[in-house]
Amino acid sequence: MSLIATDQLKIVIGLGVTGVSCARLLAKNAENFIVVDTREKPPKLEQFRREYPNVKVILGPLDAQLLATASELILSPGIAKNDPAIAYAVDSGALLVGDIDLFCREVSAPIIAITGSNAKSTVTTLVGEMAKCCHLAVGVGGNIGTPVLDFLEQPEKDIYVLELSSFQLETTNDLRANVATVLNITPDHLDRYNNNFQKYYQAKHRIFKGCKNVVENLDDALTHPLVAKNVQIYGYRLAASDFHIFGLLDVEVEGVMQEHLALAKQPLLEISKIKLPGRHNVINALAALSIGHAAGFAMQGMLKAIEDFQGLEHRCQWVANKQEVDYFNDSKGTNVGATVAALQGLGATLSEDKKIVLIAGGDGKGADFDDLAEPVAGFVKALVLIGTDAKKIAASVTGAQVHYATDMQAAILKAAALASAGEIVLLSPACASFDMFDNYEQRGQVFTALARDL
Repeated sequence: MSLIATDQLKIVIGLGVTGVSCARLLAKNAENFIVVDTREKPPKLEQFRREYPNVKVILGPLDAQLLATASELILSPGIAKNDPAIAYAVDSGALLVGDIDLFCREVSAPIIAITGSNAKSTVTTLVGEMAKCCHLAVGVGGNIGTPVLDFLEQPEKDIYVLELSSFQLETTNDLRANVATVLNITPDHLDRYNNNFQKYYQAKHRIFKGCKNVVENLDDALTHPLVAKNVQIYGYRLAASDFHIFGLLDVEVEGVMQEHLALAKQPLLEISKIKLPGRHNVINALAALSIGHAAGFAMQGMLKAIEDFQGLEHRCQWVANKQEVDYFNDSKGTNVGATVAALQGLGATLSEDKKIVLIAGGDGKGADFDDLAEPVAGFVKALVLIGTDAKKIAASVTGAQVHYATDMQAAILKAAALASAGEIVLLSPACASFDMFDNYEQRGQVFTALARDL
């Protein structure tokens, strides 16, 4: 289904993993294109030159006049579209696209598109598992797992479930998803958006362009889209279920009231059968059910997937129990909203006299931490803070002890000393990791190894 190649020039901006995959598709389709990168020695340069010796590569500062000669600029997610040279080219008529648009031009199978400030990896993965349990050939990727253009090297799937970041959505114009959802919106990546939350919100809502079905979080008004009247809207909430709305229902089981996932006031699954801890994972299950239902998945397969799902590494992942203290790795909690969800979700599982010792800190990406104040006051015994924005976090919270640590080893030793039997030590940084680690995965791996070695 690829478009017919023309002589119009296309320019790939960025020679990273995404840029190389875009260039590979353009070469396969015999498009007229060149590649530019602001770095003098991008990591994929030599490999690319060996693979595509006839493709021109220009390195160094972006040339606005050159970019303006292109019909399309194919932008990697890590490059901001407000670069002056890119903005000039767009003003001159160049269309700004990304790998998601290129992918959508090539496939005919339906797409489920998922974004949000938090929980998108968990929900995307769970929806993918639901598709498998419904005997569908599914491709799960995008911002997690497989880069979308890699799917084009495989036979086409029955359905694609894509996690999409705001960075990817900035350059996505023609998604036309079968099901689209914004799970939640809290401030994140404000360094990218010049501290303008509205721009971040607008980037997220690009996911709804041309969609057929919408799933909204009825507990978060910011997830409600402005869409055409013929678009079917489904919803979920952490409250009573209703028609087209997944929610909760108390049902008497052997003389005891048990909370269930429900639809249209009909019980579906006891919440006690969800393996992942915390109320936030109940919300994730409701979101996944709503998405799968909107896509036409069989209920039996979806419920089996929820019962079997073990969760993701680095996402409120239980990693150890030492001296009757549970250790949870939530290193993927890279913004304030994620840490609030983790504190509320895990805090609700503790008895009133037990608390959480929270390890947090890193690079806050320009965010403020005021939203941590309430869950910290309610659920946290002590904070152990690390990284660049440790003191900024401390200034935003009250009601808990505050300690500082120079590295993760010192942090986990201090946390272990502070926690009592029956309590939780939680790594949920509310920050990016780049000031101290290569990425959030490495941060979580270090925490996990140290916890298990206590």
